[in-house]
Amino acid sequence: MAKPVVAIVGRPNVGKSTLFNKLIGTRLSIVDDKPGVTRDRIYGDCEWLNHHFLLVDTGGIEPYSNDVILKQMRTQAELAIETADVIILVTDIRSGVLASDMEVASMLQKSNKPVVLCVNKCDTVGTPDPEFYEFYNLGLGDPIAVSSTHGHGTGDLLDEVISYFPEDYEDEENDEEVINVAIIGKPNVGKSSLVNKISGTNRAIVSNIAGTTRDTTDTYIENNYGKFNFIDTAGLRRKSKINDNIEKYSIIRARMAVERANVCVIMIDATEGFTEQDSKVAGIALEQGKACIIAVNKWDAVEKDGKTMKEFRDKLAVDFSFMSYAPVIFISAQTGLRIDKLYEMIVFVHSQNSMRISTGKLNEVLSIATARVQPPTDKGKRLKIYYMTQASTRPPTFVFFVNNKELFHFSYQRYLENQIRDIFGLDGTPVRFMIRERNEGKK
Repeated sequence: MAKPVVAIVGRPNVGKSTLFNKLIGTRLSIVDDKPGVTRDRIYGDCEWLNHHFLLVDTGGIEPYSNDVILKQMRTQAELAIETADVIILVTDIRSGVLASDMEVASMLQKSNKPVVLCVNKCDTVGTPDPEFYEFYNLGLGDPIAVSSTHGHGTGDLLDEVISYFPEDYEDEENDEEVINVAIIGKPNVGKSSLVNKISGTNRAIVSNIAGTTRDTTDTYIENNYGKFNFIDTAGLRRKSKINDNIEKYSIIRARMAVERANVCVIMIDATEGFTEQDSKVAGIALEQGKACIIAVNKWDAVEKDGKTMKEFRDKLAVDFSFMSYAPVIFISAQTGLRIDKLYEMIVFVHSQNSMRISTGKLNEVLSIATARVQPPTDKGKRLKIYYMTQASTRPPTFVFFVNNKELFHFSYQRYLENQIRDIFGLDGTPVRFMIRERNEGKK
């Protein structure tokens, strides 16, 4: 089951982003040079008392008038209602309860979603100021006094948030035989059409299950290829009025679907070709180490000659250079072209993502590779790789024990990755390297 989603909402300048950063802590420091990872990150992983959840900051509003404030607050609250499992409404004790607070509180009450009322900027420890009790008028239950700057009250706030999580959400048993497949891509690329074609043409056991998030639909398929749960992130543009925020929230929903998946099918529109949004969506799957397939949809609508597929494939190799391991398949969700092949490919890349290689075999390859191309040197010092082992799967993660981490340059890591892939395959999956100095931890 996906982690619960907790959204922070509130009017401008009440301290939403400060609270977000305080709750996320050091996890906010994420490498941002990968596709799909933007500097304007409005979500992050959060943990409290062994409960893991996705925290979403709905900040970034810059109003110009009271009317704009109310309009954008409504939009913000609608997004939170649609996306979140629990909502934190942040208010400001210094300004008291304003009309915009009342409006959003009313909307949240009607949503039937759990709402935790946070009264921010209560910087004095102890008995809150008399103004604190005014916030009971919002009708959202007991307010919680918090100082997002100093961290006071954040524990009480999180205690209340996690009290609304299902007791068994992290303990739910998963059928290891079922491959969870996220169908991701920009709007109108044919994600739902693919799921409909799959569920309608495969004489299978089909059932529609309400997804864990508000914007995904799960479709279970059992056929000759195996057991599959297709996660469709359809309907991302339902609220067309959400103009500026729509892409950010589309990315959040795609991220939640990817998190649940074993395999990601990244759908590209053959009639449009590669776009920046395709790169962002693929970046999410890369970031989370998922097995991936690039499915070029609407191939039946493309005028073709003998070179069309090769030219398209060559261009994708450049566009998806950061994901060169992902196989490409040309399909039509409308006609069912190569859908059977897609099943085979899903099973294959899942097995590659789950592959475990013995330490003995890995070090045989390492010995041959280092003899063929000597490890790099710097100022008279040469890199020595003592041995390597596989630490985990999904994705395959390898640990190298060396004399000096600084000498293990990226280019040589890439060389060794290519050698490992040449021998063991690992098609359709990223691999990760962890570099350890042999005496690390013994000082």
